[in-house]
Amino acid sequence: MKALLLMLSFFLITAVAVGQRRSNVSLSGTIVDLSYGFDSETVYWPTAEAFHLEKDFEGVTDKGFYYSAYKYSAAEHGGTHLDAPVHFAKGHLTVDEIPLAQLIGAGIVVDVTRQCETNRDYRVTVNDLIAWERQNGRIPNGVILLLRTGFGKSYPDRKKYLGTEERGTEAVAKLHFPGLHPDAARWLTVNRSIKAIGLDTASIDYGQSTLFESHRILFEKNIPAFENVANLQKLPPKRFSVIALPMKIKGGSGGPLRIIAILNR
Repeated sequence: MKALLLMLSFFLITAVAVGQRRSNVSLSGTIVDLSYGFDSETVYWPTAEAFHLEKDFEGVTDKGFYYSAYKYSAAEHGGTHLDAPVHFAKGHLTVDEIPLAQLIGAGIVVDVTRQCETNRDYRVTVNDLIAWERQNGRIPNGVILLLRTGFGKSYPDRKKYLGTEERGTEAVAKLHFPGLHPDAARWLTVNRSIKAIGLDTASIDYGQSTLFESHRILFEKNIPAFENVANLQKLPPKRFSVIALPMKIKGGSGGPLRIIAILNR
C-alpha cells in the first residue's frame, strides 16, 4: 500500500508539473492593467450606445450609514472589450461559451508602431509576423497574440484615436486606424495555433474596412478578439502571461473585458 501511495504521489506531482509547463502561465511577477476604465469618455463605435452611469442612491440613509448604488448601460462593443466569435460567425461561440483556458495563457506582442506612424490605415501583414519570429522564435502554440500599433497613446481622444469624433452612420466612413490584414489573419489560422488576439485600436479590422474580413476569418475558427487594449507599450515582446476575463453575458456577441498581463520574473 505504501509503495502504491508513493507511486500515485509521483504521478500526481509529475502531472501538475507537466500541466504548468504546457500552460506556460506565471502567476508571480509585475501586473500590468491592460483595460481602460469605463466612463463618459469611453470610446465606442460611432453607431453604438455609449456608456452611461446613473445614480440610484448615494449618501447617508435614514438609518445613519453611508450607502451608494448605481446602474449602467452600454453597447457590448466599446472600451476595452471582447469580441466573441458569434459576432461575425453564425452558430459559433458566444461570450459565455468561450473556454476560460482560451482566455488565459502566455502572451506575445508584435509591435508595428513604426509602420503605423506614417499610415493610419496600416494593416499588420504576414511579413510583420514573420519578422517577429526572426527576432523571437516561432510563435508558440496556444499563445495570446497582441498587436501594438501605438494608437493607444491617443485614447480616448476620438479624433486622434478613431480618425473622427463624429457619431452616427455617416461617421463610420471616416474611421481611420490600423488593424490586421485578412491575409495575416488567414496565415495565423492556417500556419499557427493561437488562443486569442488583441490590439490597441477599436477593431481587429482597420477603420476603412467594410467587409470585416479579419473578424470573419478568425471567428470562423473560434478565435476571439480583444479590442481597445491598453498599455501595450508596457509589455515586452514575450515572456509574460495574459488573463482576459469578459463579463459573462449569456448569448452575448461581446462584452466589457478586464484584461491583465503578468510579466514573468
